[in-house]
Amino acid sequence: MTYVSRLQARIAETGSRLCVGLDPRPGDGGCRVAEELLRSVIEQTAPYAAAFKPNMAYFEAMGIEGIRLLENLLGKMPSEIPVILDAKRSDIGETQKYYAQGYFGGWNVDAVTLNPFLGYDSIEPFLDWPGKGIYLLAVTSNPGSADFQQQRLADGRSVFELVTALGERACDEQRATDVGYVVGLTQAASVLAKMPDHARCGLLIPGLGAQGGDLAALSGCRAQAPDVINVSRGILYAGDEKSFAQRAEHWASTIAAAYPKIVPAD
Repeated sequence: MTYVSRLQARIAETGSRLCVGLDPRPGDGGCRVAEELLRSVIEQTAPYAAAFKPNMAYFEAMGIEGIRLLENLLGKMPSEIPVILDAKRSDIGETQKYYAQGYFGGWNVDAVTLNPFLGYDSIEPFLDWPGKGIYLLAVTSNPGSADFQQQRLADGRSVFELVTALGERACDEQRATDVGYVVGLTQAASVLAKMPDHARCGLLIPGLGAQGGDLAALSGCRAQAPDVINVSRGILYAGDEKSFAQRAEHWASTIAAAYPKIVPAD
């Protein structure tokens, strides 16, 4: 089963496109408290999650114990829910080979986010893993995405279209790994029309909740692609009296109302 077909099946089963971000704040009691928090989040939000997305930075900030915590959590994730490791790695091909081996081979995550700005050879080590996926940073949700990603080239294309060209090349070469893109919800309305239109290019969409993204921006999304919308702080640290399950249910239903067509499983 490909990564995309697995994600499509999960979306169809749950009726949810919610990606639950696992971003434990290192200053909130250390690894022991973070582990208790995350185990509760995973257990409560699983019925509403199309995917889980642990962010490497939050675990790395807790040192070696944080890496051990992540490794333990990955080994106990519900097997039916795809895991997207938010690593945003970028390096020369030889180094990337070992990142791919570690994430896909060692930790067996389903997908990884990558920074593609070192070029095609820097993502190639991730492209020959059957059943796996990568998300290339195309247009991120921060204001600084305008500094480079959305700048116009002499031929009229935007810089992020050079990123999508890498994904198109991988698809044309029939590489084993599925390729998608990170597109921030805060920027989506202006860039979706320029994203590739084929099912292997689902989007990972951050920016909903604390970052102020508007789901109306997704009106241009392709119905056949298994896009998922990430919420992290809005579930882990909402500051209200709701449970993690109630918050996840709220966001899943909010997303479904704005993006009602569910991708059928293969």
